[in-house]
Amino acid sequence: MMDIGEIQRLLPHRYPFLLVDKVVEIVPGQKLTAYKNVTINEPFFTGHFPGHPVMPGVLILEALAQASAILAYKSENMDPESKVTYLMGVDNAKFRKPVLPGDRLQLGIEVIRHKGVIWKTKGTATVDGVKVAEGEFLATVSHELRTPLT
Repeated sequence: MMDIGEIQRLLPHRYPFLLVDKVVEIVPGQKLTAYKNVTINEPFFTGHFPGHPVMPGVLILEALAQASAILAYKSENMDPESKVTYLMGVDNAKFRKPVLPGDRLQLGIEVIRHKGVIWKTKGTATVDGVKVAEGEFLATVSHELRTPLT
């Protein structure tokens, strides 16, 4: 179980781009279950879409990718101060139903393959037990931390 404080210690993302609120299950090297609470005050709802707020599919995929990174960090006991996970690719992405304000997005991650610094995972997003999106994610763990531009 991980709360938002521990998630923020692992991931470099911050509001409004941190898309994982809580981790409820981790089996290192195998799977992870997490949640994103979707609220009407999310900044993307202003323009997506006025009068008909729908969470952008690419942000659902990003939430799954962030959850995948958490699984990699926790599986290898990686130090987030010296390593960062970069998304390399997304395959077989599918969107099944819209995600709306008030929904609790459950993020399920399973490791497909892990070799060295490369991780391939399958992510499934559900709301109330109904699949809303899925995809496969390829990521690498890098020892190179880039500093922000000033």
